[in-house]
Amino acid sequence: MNDAMHAIAARKLSIVLGTREVVREVDLSLVTGRWTAIVGPNGAGKTTLLRALAGLIAFKGLIQIDGRDVATIPNRERARQIAWLGQNEPGAQDLLAYDVVMLGRLPHQAWLGSPSAADRSAVEAAMRETQSWDWRDRPLGQLSGGERQRVLLARALAVQAAILIMDEPLGNLDPPHQADWLRIVRAHVQRGGTAVSVLHEITMALHADDMVLMQEGRISHHGACAHSDTHRALEKVFDNRIGVRPLDGHWVALPMQPAQRTP
Repeated sequence: MNDAMHAIAARKLSIVLGTREVVREVDLSLVTGRWTAIVGPNGAGKTTLLRALAGLIAFKGLIQIDGRDVATIPNRERARQIAWLGQNEPGAQDLLAYDVVMLGRLPHQAWLGSPSAADRSAVEAAMRETQSWDWRDRPLGQLSGGERQRVLLARALAVQAAILIMDEPLGNLDPPHQADWLRIVRAHVQRGGTAVSVLHEITMALHADDMVLMQEGRISHHGACAHSDTHRALEKVFDNRIGVRPLDGHWVALPMQPAQRTP
């Protein structure tokens, strides 16, 4: 658990929402400098687990960031270590896209301080990377769903955090911009960062380095995306209704007809 190679580690992590235990006694270690995709059927506890790792909800057990108990890390410092991109996040519709992205720089600014040259540079770089710079002067409410999602991704990137945590980040993105998102995540990891994402797009998830499979609040498998054991476990968690197959040097998930399913 104290291994510095683990960007995030959890032990005996349990989360109760209302009266229901959504995540149950989870042990998890995510290696620094890798992208992990969290996958599983609806209701498996994926988003709840992700929100706990990001420090957004209460939990029982232990979570460590770079070997430090998250409970001992001041909120402002943790906000510089972890950038969060959630699904269907609300936002002030009249706020300009540029100002939305600048919110990602708040952990770096003094209380009520003005943005610095470094803040402005980080915002521009993030918006250019997500191809949203041209809309910087447009209100959030005037953007399409896909444009809005790219602005919110830019806000997360502007934090310049080592750990990037994303819940359903591909919502409203068309295939070309999904490919752009994949390139951005890979660039983050190549710079030494760590990425964790919940994805319903299984073929995109198979591009990750590692995959965590969840079912009924527990982790059923954690392994490399390229490994056959992960492929079989992935098929199993979806009742063999998908099949993992090679295509042009990558792995893809295909729907299976009943006669095609692996016994």
